[in-house]
Amino acid sequence: MPAVDDILFSRRRAERFAQLLDEANGARRHHVRSRVDGQLAPLVAVGQRLSVDPPAVEVNQEFRTGLRAMLLATAEREGLGNPPAAATEPAATTNRGRLLPAVTARRARARGAIVVGIAAGAIAVSGISAASENAVPGDALYGMKRSTERAQLALASSDISRGQLFLDFARTRLGEAAKLRGDRVGYSAVLDDMDADTRQGVRLLASAAVQQAQPGSLDTLNAFVASQRRAVSGLLDGSTRAERERTQRSLLLLESIRHRSDALRAAITCGLPVPSASDALGPNPSTCPGSR
Repeated sequence: MPAVDDILFSRRRAERFAQLLDEANGARRHHVRSRVDGQLAPLVAVGQRLSVDPPAVEVNQEFRTGLRAMLLATAEREGLGNPPAAATEPAATTNRGRLLPAVTARRARARGAIVVGIAAGAIAVSGISAASENAVPGDALYGMKRSTERAQLALASSDISRGQLFLDFARTRLGEAAKLRGDRVGYSAVLDDMDADTRQGVRLLASAAVQQAQPGSLDTLNAFVASQRRAVSGLLDGSTRAERERTQRSLLLLESIRHRSDALRAAITCGLPVPSASDALGPNPSTCPGSR
């Protein structure tokens, strides 16, 4: 588990981030410097850019609903908007044992700052994430784009959902490759990532189909292979020799996936047990009796 101080929007970092944003926008400067200032400087720069030239993006209703629910739950948990309850832990008191009003107010402000920090952070990240959708390797926001993808995977509810996400990411990598033609190193690297995402998605969906003895996930694979193969083949037009050779490797992978999907479908149909052998594409089934 990472330490609290290593989480971007931990309490101390959120408060310091807010201070730096205020200073960057002309507010009174704080004399105390923090060891995280250097780490937060790029985010402050992005925040300034967003305030000057906000991206033309719209936060979808699903995100708004989820954010509202999160904020309401946090506010309820922290007791914001409710009368102060009796203290359940030791607190600063006067010599007569009464709570200092300043301490109570300070705690309330701290809780409020945390909630506001979470909200501001979530909204800022959503805006940056949306702005990064068209980024390609080498762009300033490309790291945010990949981080958003990892967050989507972490929030996925099942292996099938994760498998479908990986295939979506493979389509995204294909779009990036089309923009990197002429850059031999960048083009090859993004196709490597595309193939890695493809294998991950195939492994998860193929395993789900075999475990459940249901070919529905294989239908998803076949549809992906058909559309992806057409799109990848389009990269061959006007490409250099090196680009053609690298593109052909991705096409061979898609062909291997189609063969694997057909073999798994046949194994499910003839009632073979779950394959014990597996490789980079997931379960590797035996041949049905009587087939050649």
